[in-house]
Amino acid sequence: MNSKETEDRYILPTYNNIRFPLSFVRSEGSYVEDDTGRRYLDLYGGHAVCVLGHCHPKWVEALSEQAATFDFYSNLCYCPVRAEAAKLVVERCYSMHQAFFCNSGAEANETALKIARKATGRAYVVSMDEDFHGRTIGALSVTGFEKSRALFPQNIAQWTHFLRLGDLAALEALDPDEIAAVIIEPLQSVVGVKMAEASYYRGLRQWCDSNGVVLIFDEVQTGNGRTGKWFVGEHWGIEPDLVTTAKGLGGGYPVGAVLANEKLSATVEPGDQATTFGGGPMAAAAVAATYRIIEEEGLVERVAELSAGVIERLGECVGRGVEEVRGLGYLLGVRCERPAKEIQGALLERNILVGTSGDPQTFRLLPPLTVSAEEWEIFFDALEDIFT
Repeated sequence: MNSKETEDRYILPTYNNIRFPLSFVRSEGSYVEDDTGRRYLDLYGGHAVCVLGHCHPKWVEALSEQAATFDFYSNLCYCPVRAEAAKLVVERCYSMHQAFFCNSGAEANETALKIARKATGRAYVVSMDEDFHGRTIGALSVTGFEKSRALFPQNIAQWTHFLRLGDLAALEALDPDEIAAVIIEPLQSVVGVKMAEASYYRGLRQWCDSNGVVLIFDEVQTGNGRTGKWFVGEHWGIEPDLVTTAKGLGGGYPVGAVLANEKLSATVEPGDQATTFGGGPMAAAAVAATYRIIEEEGLVERVAELSAGVIERLGECVGRGVEEVRGLGYLLGVRCERPAKEIQGALLERNILVGTSGDPQTFRLLPPLTVSAEEWEIFFDALEDIFT
């Protein structure tokens, strides 16, 4: 059996219907290479993960040095690289006060919900239709896809109110005295990158403040510089109480985090949360290296500058194959006149990787923050060729 056949034989078939028909074996910068030696421009970033591009030399050096020096011990000991990672992330995330490292975005969301419920003594959570927060039972219970929840009816979604993104009136109609938290994916990536007006997010912050409700921003994708700000609330001049993040946090190493403001930090006591692997030396080294490199190379500012041109260029395609462009920075949904699968397939033939979405006509761009202007030209040349 070749590697594809071996993987199909021994791995549960959870992705088999959506996989690229490729076997990647190496990568560098904005490119990945398959087992035939063919290179692809990666504008999907391993699903918003590879913020530094692939195998960034400084990131590789940091992880190699950590692996050779101190590989692992649990949170029962102090760890200098964990301390560095926490300081770097907390100081760049709004006015957050402390961090809890874990292993994934779903675990981060579970943790944030536990913190909010304990802090308020309330049971209910508000989430949004079409929000995606993870596949563990707790995270699934606040995920806004009824079809997904129905697959596992033993979830606890009975403690969640689902509302439409942007509908403040529906939120105001609820009894706030029973609500612990509002958890929201500020940009709904899975459904094609949908977002509300800035006034909605500000109104949401005001309602939570007025009613003692914890506001949780699920920034698993929008955090870590992806939108041209360190974290997305900066675009609207607001801060959540808790932030969850993962994806690009470790630059490709699996790690998640919950960031809490000072008020919520004060409610957490020993024994409330625990994790074996969360904040381990290797994960912490990946986080610290990722944040140092983002800052040293000015990648947040670079995304803000280059993405403005990308969005403008895509806007010029409206009426010539594109119907609508949505998103911020390098989290973009491009709704096309033709099915997104067709556009994705045509780009793949031209050695370019993009993602699709829950909207059958929208493809997504989630590239490394390091992608160059010249590499964007390769994409736009290919897109023009496809549309004409």
